[in-house]
Amino acid sequence: MTIVPESEIAGLMDAASAFDAVEATFAAMASGDAYNFPVIREAIGHEDALYGFKSGFDRKALALGLKSGGYWPGNEARGLTNHQSTVILFDADTGRVKALVGGNLLTALRTAAASAVSIKHLARPDSKVLGMIGAGHQSAFQMRAACAQRDFEKVVGWNYHPEMLSRLEDTAKELGLPFEAVSLEELGAQADVIITITSSHEAQLMADWVRPGTHIACMGTDTKGKQEVDAALLAKAVVCTDEIAQSTTIGEAQHAVAQNLITAADITEIGAVINGSHAGRTSADQITLFDGTGVGLQDLAVAAKVVDLAREKGVAQSVLF
Repeated sequence: MTIVPESEIAGLMDAASAFDAVEATFAAMASGDAYNFPVIREAIGHEDALYGFKSGFDRKALALGLKSGGYWPGNEARGLTNHQSTVILFDADTGRVKALVGGNLLTALRTAAASAVSIKHLARPDSKVLGMIGAGHQSAFQMRAACAQRDFEKVVGWNYHPEMLSRLEDTAKELGLPFEAVSLEELGAQADVIITITSSHEAQLMADWVRPGTHIACMGTDTKGKQEVDAALLAKAVVCTDEIAQSTTIGEAQHAVAQNLITAADITEIGAVINGSHAGRTSADQITLFDGTGVGLQDLAVAAKVVDLAREKGVAQSVLF
């Protein structure tokens, strides 16, 4: 069994490689070559933690395995990231354990890559203002990945805790972009692309605040009950997602579906846009929305790539199992 510890991930996987892996995974899902298994996600009744499993199989890449982990809100006080995860890969031919891979940085990179894929395929080419809702740890990864897809000239941001906005400002400065802290209504009025990356359980961005032509990537809702945007916004938008079953049950679309504003038939897998079987955006004034729920196949794809790179560079640890 190959072991790639968390300490080695930063030297092996970068944002561009994560983007390529995730884009290919979404395409494989839409073509029927890959599928995810049902998600298990539970509050464990200890440390306010959420814990679960995401898994799947890619027949084309022969990627089989799972990501185990979750969210421990008290970890920051311990000097740890709140999200903790590990990816386990299995040999698709024999079922034997193949690799154990640290999943914290990989999760951040693959989540940012998913929104970036949606921006590449759905946002207007002339998008100039990036709006960020949320300023937690993941927000910096999201901003960097987004700015690799469009020539943004400005970043506007909002966070429930304004004192955390320095993370957005610092990241924008790193990217050579001006940053402005704004209200949510002003953010909707200015932004061409909006990324929501919060743990909210109620709508923050209202449908009437979003102007025609905007692309929204909703990346924070991955559990039943969470919500970042007005359900009416999905009724106004061309809605795409990573996986429809997750979108309607644990993703942002759960609320619009529950209110009978849309149905599963109104949602398209982003892989279909990548493969060209769905047009995606067809006019400059359409609102497009990507519901990024996070699928196990994303984790398997980036982990498999890391294992290959670790072996090539001689930093993989091997143990008999």
